[in-house]
Amino acid sequence: MPLTSRERLRRVLNREAADRIPVDLGATSVTGIHVRMVELLRRLYGLPVEPVKVVEPYQMLGEVAPDLREVMGIDVVGISPRTTLFGFENSGWREFRTFWGQVVLVPAKFETSLDENGDLLIYPEGDRGAPPSGRMPSAGFFFDTIVRQDPIDESALDPADNLEEFEPLSEADLAYWKAAVAGLEGSSEGVIANVGGTALGDIALVPAPFMKHPRGIRDVAEWYMATRARPDYVHAVFEKQAEIAIERLRAVHGIAGDVVQAVFLCGTDFGTQDSQFLSPAAFRELYLPYYRRMNDWIHEHTTWKSFKHSCGSVEPLIAGFADAGFDILNPVQINAARMDPRRLKDDYGGRVIFWGGGADTQKVLPFGTPAEVEAHVLRQCEIFGRDGGFVFTTVHNIQANVPVENVAAMVRALRRRSALPA
Repeated sequence: MPLTSRERLRRVLNREAADRIPVDLGATSVTGIHVRMVELLRRLYGLPVEPVKVVEPYQMLGEVAPDLREVMGIDVVGISPRTTLFGFENSGWREFRTFWGQVVLVPAKFETSLDENGDLLIYPEGDRGAPPSGRMPSAGFFFDTIVRQDPIDESALDPADNLEEFEPLSEADLAYWKAAVAGLEGSSEGVIANVGGTALGDIALVPAPFMKHPRGIRDVAEWYMATRARPDYVHAVFEKQAEIAIERLRAVHGIAGDVVQAVFLCGTDFGTQDSQFLSPAAFRELYLPYYRRMNDWIHEHTTWKSFKHSCGSVEPLIAGFADAGFDILNPVQINAARMDPRRLKDDYGGRVIFWGGGADTQKVLPFGTPAEVEAHVLRQCEIFGRDGGFVFTTVHNIQANVPVENVAAMVRALRRRSALPA
C-alpha cells in the first residue's frame, strides 16, 4: 500500500526507506513555479483554467492548487508568513493583467504604477505615499528590489535600525498561524513552514521591500562589505535577531506542534556561480554561532528538520552548514563549480538531506529537449535518491519561459522512477 505524502516525507527526512522520492514543487519561495508556468501546466493537464493566484509577488510565483499537485505527484505543501515580501497580506484577490498578457489574481494591496520607461513599480504595504520598493522591467517576469538607502553616516550607525523589522509575532500573526495549521491538521500531505524573521543577512530581505522607510544598512553591496568592515555591527544585529527568531519559533511550535515537519530557517545566499561570498572560516565566525543557537532550540524542543537555502558553489561551506545544525540543503545548484552531484552525495549524504538538485534550471530544463530532461532527471534521482535523504525539487523556481513540454518530461521521469502510470 502506498505511503501518504506525509509519511513519505517523514521517512526521507529521517533517512528511512520510503516507497518513492517525495516531491516539492510550490511549497516554498525557492521551490516554486512562476505564475505563467502554472497556467500552462493547468492547460497541459486538462485542468480548469481560471486566473491563477500570485502567492509570492516578488518572484511572481503562482499557487499550485490541490488538483495540480495531484496530477504532478507533489507531496509537500507550505505555510508562509502572514505578509508577502512587499508587506501586504494575500487577501482581497482581484484580477491583474501582466506585461506578458496573462490575467492573474493579485492581493488587494498589490498597488502598482508605471514609470517613465514603462516599468512596473510596486509599493510597500500597498501604500502609494511611500517610495516604491520593487520594479518589474516592461520585458520582465518578476520584480527587482529598489534600494532605498540614504548615504551612510558611520558615526550614526545603530544596529537597532537593521532590527526594526524583527519583532515577536503579533496577535494578527498568531491568528493567521492558528488558521493555517488548523487547515492542515489530519492532512496526508507533507508540510514545511516559514516562520519568518529567522534568516541572517538574507540579501532578498536586507533592502526591506516590505518596509516604507527602512533604516540602517539597506544596500546589498554595502551589507556584504559590512560583514568585513563592520563585524561588530553585524554581530550585534545577529545576536538580537537570533533571540527574536527563537521566540517566533517557540510561538509557532506552540500552535503547530508536529503538524509541521520541516522549517525554512535561512535563505541567505553564500555562493556565486564559481565561488563563495565568504570563506568557511568567516561563516563559522560570523554566522554559525547564531544559526547553531536557533537549530539547537529546534532540535531540543521539536521534531522539525531545519532547511538551509543557499544558491551557488557552496561545497566548501556545507560542512559548516551541518555544524550549524542545518538538516536540509537547498537548492543544490548542481551546475555551479564544485557541486558535482555524486561527490556531494558521497561526501555529505550522511550529514545533510538534499532538498533540490533534481533538475538543472539554468541549462537543461529551459534549453534541453524533453528526452534530455527526462534522462537528466532520472540520473539525478538515481544519484541523490541512493540510501534516501532526498526530496525532489528543481534547482530553484521553475521560470516563466521554460518549455512546458520540458516540465511535463520532468514529471514523466518522476513517474517512471516511481513505477507510476505515465
